[in-house]
Amino acid sequence: MERRDFLKTAIVAAAPLAGEQVLESLAPLAAAAEPQTAPPTKPAETIKDGMIYRPLGRTGEKVSVLGVGGAHVGRQREEQESIRIIRTAIDHGITFMDNCWDYNGGDSERRMGKALRDGYREKVFLMTKIDGRTKQAAAEQIDESLRRLETDRIDLMQFHECIRLEDPDCFFAAGGTLEALRAAQKAGKIRFIGFTGHKDPLVHLRMLDMAREHDFRFDAVQMPLNVMDAHFRSFGRQVLPVLVKEQIGVLGMKPMGSGIILTSKVVTPVECLHYAMSLPTSVVITGIDSLAVLRQDLEAVRTFRPLGSEQMAALLRRTAPAARDGKYELFKTTSHFDGTAHNPQWLG
Repeated sequence: MERRDFLKTAIVAAAPLAGEQVLESLAPLAAAAEPQTAPPTKPAETIKDGMIYRPLGRTGEKVSVLGVGGAHVGRQREEQESIRIIRTAIDHGITFMDNCWDYNGGDSERRMGKALRDGYREKVFLMTKIDGRTKQAAAEQIDESLRRLETDRIDLMQFHECIRLEDPDCFFAAGGTLEALRAAQKAGKIRFIGFTGHKDPLVHLRMLDMAREHDFRFDAVQMPLNVMDAHFRSFGRQVLPVLVKEQIGVLGMKPMGSGIILTSKVVTPVECLHYAMSLPTSVVITGIDSLAVLRQDLEAVRTFRPLGSEQMAALLRRTAPAARDGKYELFKTTSHFDGTAHNPQWLG
């Protein structure tokens, strides 16, 4: 069964519990997965040594379906443990490395930089993020990230925490972030440009609208995509169809909501990953803070098959009661995960 068909069937099956409004708003998710939205020249998904690789939008790049979340790299007591986790992930075929200028006071980037020595840098697609809302702040953070990561180029640089309605204005303003990113791109410091956010799909949609107004196309967009999202302020319903239509790389994050979704006791870690991987994502970025978690996630990739209609419907029915008020997606409903709100000096 094509992905389009199983998503449509799943939506219909889940509708009685979610309500007519949710049924209607989920419909674009099925359209987002239509195979004909991909350009004819876009390479197909491939599998090598047990790892799945998917196209990253229109970039011509392929990335592993599983990505190493940078926020969890640097939390280990010993630096060598962080390095061991990263290198073991790469040795098992994971190529997508997530990071951010502000994670763990810069330690996430420093540890990843050390892990990517000895030829490992050439094996990965390296992404990091900046917080600067001015050209000067953004340029300084780009250069600092390059130094910490011990590289002369970053494959994807992203505008971090686009969570306020005014953030798109800062990005496109004269003297704003985009000017620094374009200058860095011209200098060969970065290859591709994207943005991230976890608060509300309306902010993402405004950013995409303003990009069209400025005749600019993002290469990738990062957002929460998880089993609870379909029922509350859904990025999957509202933003995902737009990204697929415009052939922008889809970076799914928070598949388990930093573990909070698992406390609902209605889903397992593997189910969370399989759900996010069944959507038209380029990569699912997840926190890997131990070798045990890494092994679990690699097993999820090995056993992955796109969810069928009955599986998707059952998962949506099971998660609907817990998901409706967003209590397991605290990144949407509280400021706990809003690093730039707690540290406004990062904005410049």
